[in-house]
Amino acid sequence: MSTNRPADNATASRVHVTTPTKSVAWWLGGAAVVLIAAVVGAAIGPAGPVWWRVPLALLDRLPFVSVESGVTDAQWNIVWQIRAPRVVLAALVGAMLSIAGASYQGAFRNPLVDPYLLGVAAGAGLGATVAFVVNRDITEQWFIDPVPLAAFVGGLIAVALTYVVGTAFGANRSATSLVLAGVAVTSLTTAIQTFVLQRNNDVVRQVYSWILGRLTTATWGDVRLILPYVVVSSVVLLLHRRLIDVLRVGDDEARA
Repeated sequence: MSTNRPADNATASRVHVTTPTKSVAWWLGGAAVVLIAAVVGAAIGPAGPVWWRVPLALLDRLPFVSVESGVTDAQWNIVWQIRAPRVVLAALVGAMLSIAGASYQGAFRNPLVDPYLLGVAAGAGLGATVAFVVNRDITEQWFIDPVPLAAFVGGLIAVALTYVVGTAFGANRSATSLVLAGVAVTSLTTAIQTFVLQRNNDVVRQVYSWILGRLTTATWGDVRLILPYVVVSSVVLLLHRRLIDVLRVGDDEARA
């Protein structure tokens, strides 16, 4: 008689099975909540039409739909050109933060990890700082905004450096060694960023305003700027979602 049956039963009782029907319900529920929040965010404000007219105006703009909303062109411009970009940009940023957090937690099997863990945020901040400093002395118009691109490249370099340092231990490399390497890389890049800012005091306000972020001045141009990064990173992570699930079970199980 096997003596491992109680342990097996206990392990099996902790397995969470998600059926396709339950997954669809979660997706539909989440989409409904996001849609309601987006409409409310676009409807409420100090100026513009009465809040209950905004959903009618949105319906009136749909193809083959005609609804009398009573919203003037000036009021619609307030909704579409000022409020809507803020709502869409906030949704994209929140979605990317959640996807990044879930990926980190799955890869490191730790519910407390965040993008700061591997130096991504610090590397991106350093890249943005360098872009602000370089762009200050250039009068020509860039084909693309260099700040987000530099931040993206800085984050990638920080992750690569973290991986190189974390895997320098050979066979002893583990998630813990990567975490420690990430802390070291974060400290290094933060120190370099502080040095650059001290040497260029005139860009400090711009840098910290960009790093902290804001939605008050969001436009559709900002949405178009961030959209390629959102699409590419989301597709890559979704294509590797099974691999992330395998990493969650541990190194030995993943090798098996």
